[in-house]
Amino acid sequence: MNAAWFILLLFLNLGVFQFGYSRNASARPAVVNIGAIFTLDSTIGRVAKIAIDEAVKDVNSNLSILQGTKLTVTMQNSNCSGFLGMVEALWYMETDVVAIIGPQCSVVAHIISHVANELQIPLLSFAATDPTLSSLQFPFFVRTTQSDLYQMTAVAEIVDHYGWKEVIAIFIDDDGGRNGVSALNDKLAERRCRISYKVGIQPDSVVNRGAIMDILVKVALIQSRIVVLHVNPIIGFKVFSVANYLGMMGNGYVWIATDWLSSVLDSASPLPSETMDTIQGVLTLRQHTPDSDRKRAFFSRWNKITGGSLGLNSYGLYAYDSVWLLAHALDAFFNQGGVISFSNDSRIHSVAGSTLHLEAMNIFDDGMLLLNNILLSNSVGLTGPLKFNSDRSLILPAYDIINVLGTGFRRIGYWSNYSGLSTVSPETLYTKPPNRSSASQKLYSVIWPGETLSKPRGWVFPNNGKQLQIGVPNRVSYREFVSQVRGTDLFKGFCIDVFTAAVNLLPYAVPYKFISFGDGRKNPSYTELVNKITTGDFDAVVGDIAIVTNRTKIVDFTQPYVSSGMLIVAPFKKQNTGAWAFLRPFSPRLWIITGSFFLIVGIVVWILEHRINDDFRGSPKHQIITILWFSFSTLFFAHRENTMSTLGRLVLIIWLFVVLIINSNYTASLTSILTVQQLSSPIKGVESLITSDEPVGYQVGSFAEHYLREELNISKSRLVALGSPEEYALALKLGPEKGGVAAVVDERPYIELFLSSQCTFRIVGQEFTKSGWGFAFPRDSPLAIDMSTAILALAENGDLQRIHDKWLMQSTCSLESTEIESNQLHLSSFWGLFLICGITCFIALLIYFLQILRRLRSVPPPESASTGQGSPRSGRLQRFFSLMDEKKDQSKSGQKRRKVEKSLSDNDRDDELGGKSKRRETEMSTGSNVNSSN
Repeated sequence: MNAAWFILLLFLNLGVFQFGYSRNASARPAVVNIGAIFTLDSTIGRVAKIAIDEAVKDVNSNLSILQGTKLTVTMQNSNCSGFLGMVEALWYMETDVVAIIGPQCSVVAHIISHVANELQIPLLSFAATDPTLSSLQFPFFVRTTQSDLYQMTAVAEIVDHYGWKEVIAIFIDDDGGRNGVSALNDKLAERRCRISYKVGIQPDSVVNRGAIMDILVKVALIQSRIVVLHVNPIIGFKVFSVANYLGMMGNGYVWIATDWLSSVLDSASPLPSETMDTIQGVLTLRQHTPDSDRKRAFFSRWNKITGGSLGLNSYGLYAYDSVWLLAHALDAFFNQGGVISFSNDSRIHSVAGSTLHLEAMNIFDDGMLLLNNILLSNSVGLTGPLKFNSDRSLILPAYDIINVLGTGFRRIGYWSNYSGLSTVSPETLYTKPPNRSSASQKLYSVIWPGETLSKPRGWVFPNNGKQLQIGVPNRVSYREFVSQVRGTDLFKGFCIDVFTAAVNLLPYAVPYKFISFGDGRKNPSYTELVNKITTGDFDAVVGDIAIVTNRTKIVDFTQPYVSSGMLIVAPFKKQNTGAWAFLRPFSPRLWIITGSFFLIVGIVVWILEHRINDDFRGSPKHQIITILWFSFSTLFFAHRENTMSTLGRLVLIIWLFVVLIINSNYTASLTSILTVQQLSSPIKGVESLITSDEPVGYQVGSFAEHYLREELNISKSRLVALGSPEEYALALKLGPEKGGVAAVVDERPYIELFLSSQCTFRIVGQEFTKSGWGFAFPRDSPLAIDMSTAILALAENGDLQRIHDKWLMQSTCSLESTEIESNQLHLSSFWGLFLICGITCFIALLIYFLQILRRLRSVPPPESASTGQGSPRSGRLQRFFSLMDEKKDQSKSGQKRRKVEKSLSDNDRDDELGGKSKRRETEMSTGSNVNSSN
């Protein structure tokens, strides 16, 4: 900044501004002066010069725009030099320039924007795409093209669309290049991608081929094969030429060039064949401009002007629209009473004794009004809508995605800030709701470098002879999973075989070396082992590594090759059943309640049946025996007494259902007690594990300790570290009373291997976590994805199961049931049944007593009771009980029953009399026969 002001003062001293004045003009002057700063001999500059001239002609010929006022444009060549750009901007100040079209280069824009801010001269840049040229720092800088922020967003979405995670960025080392790559890095990070390597190239057109070769040789040694090239055309084609020479334009590489390449292809096509040969398969972006009749007419006009020697690119269209945008803003400016006038800056005074004419620094008085009208523009140009959002960026940013092939190129899709990647034009998508779903993100097929249609993997192992340093736990227990061969650097085990089998399925070679982790005296900490990846000590970790939440936050895991989860192991034994084993299925409380209900139901049925059923009548002794016999015989459904009342039958049906359920559960529980092994540990599952105070064992080095302490909140004093299966067995056999443990908590694969040889222990409760084992890699490692695919292939072809059977199928115990617990039945399991039965009995009794009370009121008291001397209350109570005890034979049902009985008895009597008369007749006939014979 000091250098810029020094040059400014230098030019003032040389008399660039030799006099100060205040110019005033009429509201509608005859001529309005505008400037233009760009690089005339560049691809963009050559097109922009013609486009600006044609735009000025069109504006001046259209009397409806400025109503007779003519635009005059003066062009200056900055050659992308900040020094020349500032000099030219200051030169414009003495020509009453009200606005400047340009600059083209971001470097120049950064410098002259300071001058524009002070002198309030709007800059309308059609090509300065540096995203850091913000409206907050440079309010008089107006970008009439798309910012590189959107272009880099498009690049990041392309990278993410194809599943690549790392890219290499080669950029021109100036403001535009550095800030563009910085924006790319931010957009990649939003998608969990990153720039693995970036390198700048000197912003000089004479940069030599050797310097570029040195850069590309370093790039070739890096893992990523996705290269983003953000430079100018001169440097860009040199890079492609060297890359082609080094074989970096072949299979496996992906080159994404920013819109500098599409500008050359649009303007200078066809390029020489030797140039086209170096860019085959390259992807590039081009600012999207919607098709329209006006645009097609301008292209036709352009071809007539240039004779086909120079093509029109998107920057030329934006330059043309910038002039029209300024013309509409000037028209609104004049309509609002704006006046083109300049005045001296009162803050700048000449220094006494100096020949510097600082008073010549003039400010455009209504520059702010013109700027506001520019920002409020709302028209349609060749490039589409000319309207700015709140960030002073053009609305609806979009890019064409181009694939270079043969002697030309083809469009494979679009990117828009509205809906992302698509094969449908943005104008069509604008009529629909925005759709960012993965299924909607599509591009046509690409012919990649090397003339292949297969999507490049995007990375390779660095060609620098370095092997992957893979950490492996040096276990001292459960060596079937992973163990180091004594006296060597080799490892073996189930996990090692799975890893090597998966690596063999990869379509490329993976050089690696196993590095032992641990002292060999105890199992190492797996958390520390995984953390070694984040510190760079290991490139990966292979072994029985559990995939848990705190580890997934720092590394990436492959697809699990073993399912795992936390299990509890406890000792068991067959308990001595004893002579009273038949009482153990029910708890004492349940026995009491069940027996009580037998008596209650018997009494209720007796009450309901006593008046109408002869089976429930008789002497008091007979009735008590009947109640007890009826109650307990229902246990075996062997009761002989019939129930005649509806209420009695209802109670009996409910009770028989309760008896059926109780009887079935008793039988099942007793069978289990007599046949199934029982726990000899108070821990029966995760709930009792938490509430108990008994010591619990865990494996040294595993994440079980962290889980028990942090997730289950078990006190550290209860946890006992155990280092081997032998220590597991000893601690479980000793039990808490002798310094052992009540249970051991570990992962399923360890527990299954432990129980294959230890037959006196069993799993208790359910598995209370779900996880698996995987191989750990650095975050966003592409090798983790390929290894996951290989592990899935192993599972599908059966190799994974064969490896498992080779190392882990070593059971010596007989196949016994893992069910080790038969809980005693408690009242809580049946209280609902007893409640239903009790309510039924209560309702039946209530209805029965209401019937008795109704009869009590309808039947008059006997005369003896009415004349007695006792109290009325005792008399009613006596009548109530007498009615309950009375045989019910006056009812209609009783009469019907008696008629039936009488009819039956009469029939029997007739039959008997008939039989007797027949016998008498027979005897008489026999006697007469005897007499006659005599």
